[in-house]
Amino acid sequence: MPLASLQNLTVSLPEGADRPLAIEDVSLDIGRKEIVCIVGESGSGKSVTAHAIMGLLPRGVAPAGGRILFDGTDLLREPAEAMRRRRGRDIAMIFQDPMAALNPVVAIGKQVSEQIRAHQQFSESQALERTGVLFQEMGLGDVSPGAFPHQISGGQRQRVMIAMALSLSPKLLIADEPTTALDVTTQAQILRLIKKLQAEREMSVLLITHDFGVVADMANSVAVMRHGHIVESGATRQVLGNPSHPYTQSLIAAVPKGESRLLPTPQPQALVQVVNLTKRFQRARLFSRSKPKTALDDISLTLNRGETLGVVGESGSGKSTLARCMIRLLDPDAGEVRLEGADIAHMPLAKLRPLRRRIQMVFQDPFSSLNPRQNVCDILIAGPKAHGEPLNEARKHAADMLELVGLSPQCLNRLPHEFSGGQRQRIGLARALMLKPDVLIADEPVSALDVTVQAQVLKLLDDVRRQMNLAMLFITHDMRVAAQICHRVMVMRHGRIVEQGLTQDIFAAPASDYTKALLAAIPGRQAL
Repeated sequence: MPLASLQNLTVSLPEGADRPLAIEDVSLDIGRKEIVCIVGESGSGKSVTAHAIMGLLPRGVAPAGGRILFDGTDLLREPAEAMRRRRGRDIAMIFQDPMAALNPVVAIGKQVSEQIRAHQQFSESQALERTGVLFQEMGLGDVSPGAFPHQISGGQRQRVMIAMALSLSPKLLIADEPTTALDVTTQAQILRLIKKLQAEREMSVLLITHDFGVVADMANSVAVMRHGHIVESGATRQVLGNPSHPYTQSLIAAVPKGESRLLPTPQPQALVQVVNLTKRFQRARLFSRSKPKTALDDISLTLNRGETLGVVGESGSGKSTLARCMIRLLDPDAGEVRLEGADIAHMPLAKLRPLRRRIQMVFQDPFSSLNPRQNVCDILIAGPKAHGEPLNEARKHAADMLELVGLSPQCLNRLPHEFSGGQRQRIGLARALMLKPDVLIADEPVSALDVTVQAQVLKLLDDVRRQMNLAMLFITHDMRVAAQICHRVMVMRHGRIVEQGLTQDIFAAPASDYTKALLAAIPGRQAL
């Protein structure tokens, strides 16, 4: 008998939602000591399924049929108090965003120990001692239990969440997109940790993801969801090797393969030259100054017209700082950024303003970078208006630009929250292109997108680059994505360039151990 069994589970959405049911007639078995993956795009019902098992559905979203059996007990019929006792003890969950799930004003050690004390007769000192043991098991031995969530890295926060989830040795661990926004090396560490702990503790794991690479590395079996239905399920090898449903086939086809097919530009024309760029940050303290941290250390690069240069590396490597210095959102401490010979790094702002339209940026999070109070038309025409373009021409230009990025001009009067993540990213791209730039900087533009939406945005970026003959600096931590869109790749670590060269050469014969580690961390590279 499986540990958990979903039988014809149906969950309804509140009135006015885009569809009446979040999930419909979902049946899924989670075997004992087994890792089961649910894979699908945003809106497919993956997280609703997980929250239904935990009894944590939001207000207005409720089970409308079926059963959730756990060790033979129907969880949908259990009283609220019984489910409260069961959560953490029998079923635990790792949430997608650890920063949102952790209390920002409570020390991480106290948050873990509070859960232990809530379910077991432990004194405060015993609970803290148990927390210390858990931190050691999670690879957090050098992290102080007295630290707050904002004082540790994203990977460390995710390990704290895992420690909290495993503090009571549950039988079933639910991991909801636990590695979506993490670097590939950190993602590989977290996935290895989950698999190791699952084997050691003989747990069952329900892993939710949109990445078939993760499925290939982790799962015994997989269920593919779309629009609230399971369209295909079975053993991982069978589903990956011989998918029967067209949707599954399209998801697998959209996974970047980590193979470069782009040839270098035949006659490179240097558009941007970065020369010995250095940037340091110094944190102010009450009575003293901290030691300066070098974010960029003597960086030099050349960006050619019609070419995409990929900048890859983990968080903290200096990628985004480089982008912000190149676009002059940050002033470098030393070095030059030459735009066709003109050094914009140290140019007076009054002289720089006319040149700003030539170098534009697409930001990582399209929702936070778009004004939520402005409609799409106002967002798009703000730049041209600031540079003196007549209002009627700017509005016509905005409609044309929306069509270029694959959106209808009818979207001009809508607000950002009315669009999906992929559509918001297209709006961010349209805004950057409104000024007809020569250089486009894309800072992690697809890191949080589903694999099929990611493929669409990557194709769009490459099409726009060719049509407008742009020079593009593409920042990413995913080597698979870099291979798909970049002519050349520059690998950064701790503010320095580790190596750079043609993408196909870097992938075929990486020179540095760090680049080899990035390539080895690509999930499912051998299976897909």
